[in-house]
Amino acid sequence: MGGIAVEVFKDINVALPPLNTTLARRLMEQTKIYQALQGVRGRQSADLTELERLLVRVSQLALEQPQIKELDINPLLVFEKTAPHPLVALDARIVLVATDAEPLPGPAIRPYPAQYVKPWQLQDGTPVTIRPIRPEDEPLLVQFHHTLSEESVYFRYFHLMTVNHRTAHERLTRICFIDYDREMALVVDYKNPATGDHAILAVGRLSKCHASNQAEFAMLVSDAYQRQGLGSKLLQQLLSIAKDEGLHSVTAEIMRENRPMQHVCEKLGFSLTRTPDFVKAEIEV
Repeated sequence: MGGIAVEVFKDINVALPPLNTTLARRLMEQTKIYQALQGVRGRQSADLTELERLLVRVSQLALEQPQIKELDINPLLVFEKTAPHPLVALDARIVLVATDAEPLPGPAIRPYPAQYVKPWQLQDGTPVTIRPIRPEDEPLLVQFHHTLSEESVYFRYFHLMTVNHRTAHERLTRICFIDYDREMALVVDYKNPATGDHAILAVGRLSKCHASNQAEFAMLVSDAYQRQGLGSKLLQQLLSIAKDEGLHSVTAEIMRENRPMQHVCEKLGFSLTRTPDFVKAEIEV
């Protein structure tokens, strides 16, 4: 609720930036006014999608402009989806940090690393986007896991896992909602030009090792898109990120039977060490 009502009824919720659309919706859902925004007594629902986007943009502004100490938009009118202007800010106020203030601390949560979003093309010319994973990618990952063969799953996890286990909500939440300071997960995102639907074709992950300057990588490529240079490009991107993040080396444990992954590693300059149980790949970045 806006105006003085926000002070009277204490209808307040708090979240740390950066927000995404999922976090912005959860922030709204925990307010008292949310039920009214969905439409009551025959009234249309307010344009909650636009409100989500506004919250995301405001959180991004706060990160990009750290000299902002306070920012108020109150009241903000939110109309139904059919309105020509669904959002109207009637009043706004910004307070800046004094120019002689001490250096400001960084954000508690690392913002989405947009600098790692890269366009690319498969060998057959299909355009894709290689980008860091987002919390809202969970439904796409469910679809992705249904495209994997038992062999691909076995090579990745060193044992078979049922699709129900791999797509469990609790598991995918941890995989999609990551701390970009501790690990970096990239997905290969394909947008169907005819339908506008998105699909994930591959996933690569770089996990920093505790108390060392190393990271381990892991990858999965959809069976239908293997042997199109996707694995090599994804690993190349992970190595580039490792260098940008100041890591010293990248390693991986690969099954002895997984010849394609070993070939990709050798092509990119990894040294391979064979043990009775697995092949260890390592490279300095």
